[in-house]
Amino acid sequence: MNGYRFKGRIRLARYAVGLSVVFALMGLPALASDRLEAIRLPETGRFPENVTSTSDGTLFVSSIADGGVLRIGAGGATATAFLKPGDHGTRSTFGLLTDEKSGILWVASNDATAIGARGPTATEGAWVKAFDLLTGALKQSVRLPGDRALANDFALDRQGALYVTNTFAPQILRLKPGAAAFEVFVEDPALAKGLDGIAFGSDGNIYVNTFMGGEFFRIAVKDGVAGPVTKLETTQPLKFPDGLRAFGDSFLMVEGSGALSRITVSGNWAKLEPLGRFAGPTGVTVAGGRIWVSEGQLRLLSEPAKDGHEAPSFHLRSIGID
Repeated sequence: MNGYRFKGRIRLARYAVGLSVVFALMGLPALASDRLEAIRLPETGRFPENVTSTSDGTLFVSSIADGGVLRIGAGGATATAFLKPGDHGTRSTFGLLTDEKSGILWVASNDATAIGARGPTATEGAWVKAFDLLTGALKQSVRLPGDRALANDFALDRQGALYVTNTFAPQILRLKPGAAAFEVFVEDPALAKGLDGIAFGSDGNIYVNTFMGGEFFRIAVKDGVAGPVTKLETTQPLKFPDGLRAFGDSFLMVEGSGALSRITVSGNWAKLEPLGRFAGPTGVTVAGGRIWVSEGQLRLLSEPAKDGHEAPSFHLRSIGID
């Protein structure tokens, strides 16, 4: 994809994303509508890009503006630095994913100046780094191939291979256990409109969305080999789809326009069931019996601070699961 064209589209997207803080639970039987919980992020966690969690309810949050990774203990509201901004050459942090079996937190680090985020260092390129979940020690650092790359989001297969979406190219890359470099798992022009969220379905196939295209795809996977790429029809239009996570036999997905939805796939159709609305959501995870959403408010990246106006605050917000 032409880098300058993508940059222009991202700028338009920032202004188009709605800044809604309206929460409207839509009566799904599996959701508790009695309350919402929120965690305000510190000043070192502005513009959160993703959120992930461990089985004990610990949350990890990345930051496109400040970099680093925040950790919030199970049941707590205090965020501490798991990875300080700029540590180990990291820059703007994007996708996060815990691999408890291997004891790893995967972190995507990018030079995101093209989309308005300079980050805390001058490190060039797109990188994926593995950190020890307990100590924070760096265990592996791998650069994405190509001159134009942005490591966005992650998924793991049953063998422990890591898959990452490349937003600046129509690629899904794979890093096998023990490998020192990524291989191209899928490259298809149909995926050229800003690959973003990625997750494995219960059927063993990969599902991805495109931020600028508002599209949802299935990539068939058999014996570790990619098959056909199929664009799925959705029951309602997608507006800047972002974070995507498996949720039983379905998926959870947020859209930059504000929506959190459950997606159920049947054949080549994807049914969206609205669960709530948030302020420019970017990531989603399930922890402690709740669905947690990072409110990135990325459109504000391009808006200069105004005299006399209070700086925006950033939160993780949640809805309960019965």
